[in-house]
Amino acid sequence: MSTPAIRGPVPPYANVDIHPEYYQPKRFVIEDIDLGQTTLVTTTIDHDYVIGQEVRLIIPPSFGCRQLNEQVGLVLTIPADDQVELDINSSVNVDPYIASSATTKAQILAIGDINTGNISSTGRINVPTYIPGSFINIS
Repeated sequence: MSTPAIRGPVPPYANVDIHPEYYQPKRFVIEDIDLGQTTLVTTTIDHDYVIGQEVRLIIPPSFGCRQLNEQVGLVLTIPADDQVELDINSSVNVDPYIASSATTKAQILAIGDINTGNISSTGRINVPTYIPGSFINIS
C-alpha cells in the first residue's frame, strides 16, 4: 500500500503558535518619555535593546506625545536597564508624555529582520551573525 501524497491538515501540535517571549528583542511598554534634543524612553521592565538598534515608538493619543507616534530612531545610549536614549529630536512642538490607564499601552518595539543591514556605496553589507534589531529565536 502506498502513502498518499497529501496527508491532510497539519495537526495542531505540529504547527505551534508563535510565542513572542521566545524572540528577542521584544516589544516593551513605555512608562515615561523625557523630551529634548534626544528622547529618553523609560520602559516598565528591563529591555534587551543594544546601541545602534533601530526602534519605533507606538503612542496612542491618550498618552500625549502624539507627534512621536510612529517615529523611528536609533538607540544612542542605554543609561539604565529600563531606559533607552534615542536620536529623535523631541525638543520642539512635542506634547509632554501623560501616564494613562488606556487599554492600548504606549510601546517601543524593535525594527528589523535578517534582510536589513548597513547600506554603503557597494550595496548591502552582510553582517555575519545578526543585525541589531533583528529577531532571534531563543526558544
